[in-house]
Amino acid sequence: MFRTALRNVLAHKARLLMTTLAVLLGVAFVSGTLVFTSTVSEAFQRSSEEGLTHVDVAVRPDNDSEAAEASPGDAANLPQELLDEVAALPGVASATGAVSGFAALADQDGDLVGAGWDTTGANYYAGPDGGAQDVRYPMAEGRAPERAGEIAIDSETAERTGYRVGDTARVSVDGPVREETITGVFTTDDGAVAAGGSLVLFDTATAQELWTAPGEYTQITLQAAPGTSQEALREAVAPLIPGDAEAITGERLAADQAESIEQATSGMRTALLAFAGISLFVGVFIIANTFTMLVAQRTRELALLRAVGASRRQVTRSVLIEALVVGTVAGLAGFASGIGIAAGLRSLMGSLDITIPEGPLLIPASAVIASVVVGVVVTMLAAYLPARRAAKIPPVAAMSSIHAAPTARGLLVRNAIGAVISAGGGALVLAGIGADDNRGATMGLGAALLVIGVFVLTPLLSRPVIAAAAPLLRLGGVSGRLARLNAVRNPRRTAATASALMIGLTLITGITVIADSMARSIDRMATESLRADYVVSMANFAPLSPEVESILAGQPGVTAITGLRMSPALVAGDPDPMDLVGVNGRSIGELTDLDFTAGSFEGLAGDRAVVDTDTAEDFGWSVGDSFPVTYEDGTAGELTVSGLYEGNMMISGIMMDAATLEPHMDRVTDMQVMLRTEGGAGDATRERLEAALGDNPAVQVQDREDISEDIAFMFTLMLNLLYGLLAMAVIVAVLGVINTLAMSVFERRQEIGMLRAIGLDRRATKRMVRLESVVIALFGGVLGVGLGVFFGWAVGELLSDVISTYELVLPWGRMAVFLALAGLVGVLAALWPARRAARLNMLAAIKAD
Repeated sequence: MFRTALRNVLAHKARLLMTTLAVLLGVAFVSGTLVFTSTVSEAFQRSSEEGLTHVDVAVRPDNDSEAAEASPGDAANLPQELLDEVAALPGVASATGAVSGFAALADQDGDLVGAGWDTTGANYYAGPDGGAQDVRYPMAEGRAPERAGEIAIDSETAERTGYRVGDTARVSVDGPVREETITGVFTTDDGAVAAGGSLVLFDTATAQELWTAPGEYTQITLQAAPGTSQEALREAVAPLIPGDAEAITGERLAADQAESIEQATSGMRTALLAFAGISLFVGVFIIANTFTMLVAQRTRELALLRAVGASRRQVTRSVLIEALVVGTVAGLAGFASGIGIAAGLRSLMGSLDITIPEGPLLIPASAVIASVVVGVVVTMLAAYLPARRAAKIPPVAAMSSIHAAPTARGLLVRNAIGAVISAGGGALVLAGIGADDNRGATMGLGAALLVIGVFVLTPLLSRPVIAAAAPLLRLGGVSGRLARLNAVRNPRRTAATASALMIGLTLITGITVIADSMARSIDRMATESLRADYVVSMANFAPLSPEVESILAGQPGVTAITGLRMSPALVAGDPDPMDLVGVNGRSIGELTDLDFTAGSFEGLAGDRAVVDTDTAEDFGWSVGDSFPVTYEDGTAGELTVSGLYEGNMMISGIMMDAATLEPHMDRVTDMQVMLRTEGGAGDATRERLEAALGDNPAVQVQDREDISEDIAFMFTLMLNLLYGLLAMAVIVAVLGVINTLAMSVFERRQEIGMLRAIGLDRRATKRMVRLESVVIALFGGVLGVGLGVFFGWAVGELLSDVISTYELVLPWGRMAVFLALAGLVGVLAALWPARRAARLNMLAAIKAD
């Protein structure tokens, strides 16, 4: 039986080609994901470890310590006194005080350098006397910065921008532009720089002024003297550090960074593997369809095997051995293709200016094992039912050319099961909308059951849906009528072929409905809750200096302005800190359009505060109630509720007058600045405001239209990414249509030969196969779009409880495009089968068994 199975694989290799390709694509997605994410993770870990070469022990603030959690603010920075104490310990070869934060560098064209979030700044620590060398940043050219107005840049940034020692560069830390002279170019093992970021060094005093306070550091790193272990040095340092700080070894720091990198890449890996799983799931339909048709075409052969003594188990085993061979070949080929995909993804990242540290392509053992296992298991599982069906062929069927077709009773049972599963799935989806707990899980389970139920019901659904297309098919004449009859002749086969496309379009349509609805809702929220003409913020949403508000307030035509200053506080005895938002109480009402259920912004000053209704409900507050607060600096106070407003994702929380909040803030900053002007939003006004801020590339001045465009761009980018990932599932579905049509042509060669003999010409034959393909593809498209709209509506009902402005948007234009693409899939998939059908020798086909 083993030799028989191998001969069958070789005999039907052309017919198994599409099945092999379907499995290969899914496996390639899996192996490519594992290779790519492993390579990225290893590259970043190696780069991170290189950056810790000179660190044996690091002392840093610990926000998770009991001392830090007792206060609403972050743990305190490390003082100069602590640096001096640890530097004097026996076993310490060197001690370095580090200060770091965001620093945006503009290139010579005024554009932002680096990867946005990785545009960082730090200090060059020259020792307590100012004459030491910072081992972290060896100078390749020039010298280190020694005073205000001087900076050094990393060598990769210098190469990208063309900056040289002596040039003047524009830098922004928190809004205002600083003109700095480049005094040196240094080399670094910093992982962020290796990943495409930029690093700007200031002298220590300037860096402390920018990010901490005079005499304070964000971290202290120690290098051990020869003969002193990292753990011994850590134990010596531990008694000296305050309760809200921690001392960790370099080895532990490297392990923590490796774990952080692994967590970051694991999310990407999980997402990519999920889409690979979708592609493989779609491939299951193709495999099952292929083996079902092969079994049907080999009815006489299998029945003869039974007649000469083969048992049912042997027949089942022979079909599964065929699946094993196909799965193994597809798995190995998919693994090899996955390596190519990983290499291609790495090159693509480079072309998109997303830099990955240099390193070899890492091929983990998990990629090899997963490729083979996934290819074999998926193929054999999909082939199991056709194998069982093959074993049930009675020996007497060898006397007939065609085995008995599925009985009406079998279809009735299938339809009943499908109806029950579909009803249960739909009920769970609706129950998830109204449930109080586990709503997402309930809805997810219901969605999965509904998809399965619809798949089981597709043979029943195929007849009315395809019948609805009959008027259009009549335009194709005889070919159209034959195409309709062929499409409904074997409803199980049509259903399996259409279901592969249905799943891809269900996901695409559902995601599109949700994304378009979310974009519209957030756009409404952003624009309807704002009266401000402009919102000013850092490009990476880092804090703004209060100087930005002062500069803008002094511009002609500005009629109202406020910064949004956020400070953590302990509120009403709640152990979890909550942000207080400081605003200009006199102008905030002119800049926002919030619905107040009680009170207003009127008189927002002193200890008065307005609170969103959700927060007020959680604490049981109403207008006139007072509640205690512990500010960021530990000072206790009391606020009185003067208004309750309907909050949203853009504006919510406890708002109070900034003049009351500022004295309690460790560092006064704004998250954004809102303002109105006399003439309203306009290009000239924007240019004037940008010029006042020094045409700073790190600061964005946006009107409401810009905010809407940003929201639309974000969702469009997300949609395009998801479309790209789901394209693999659609490609696999296309292979399924090609495979089914090609094998159907082979199966009906006698019939096609007879049609040719009685006058159906080659062009009409091609048209018949193409129309059949289009009908099947559109059937899957209609089901997919319908299910996608239903799921999009259901998820929207969940989101409407969170987003008050949520509005269901049905993208009719895109849905029409999806259906048109489904039809195009049918046309393209039919090219080869139609050509093959038209070229059949009619006499040879009529005589074929």
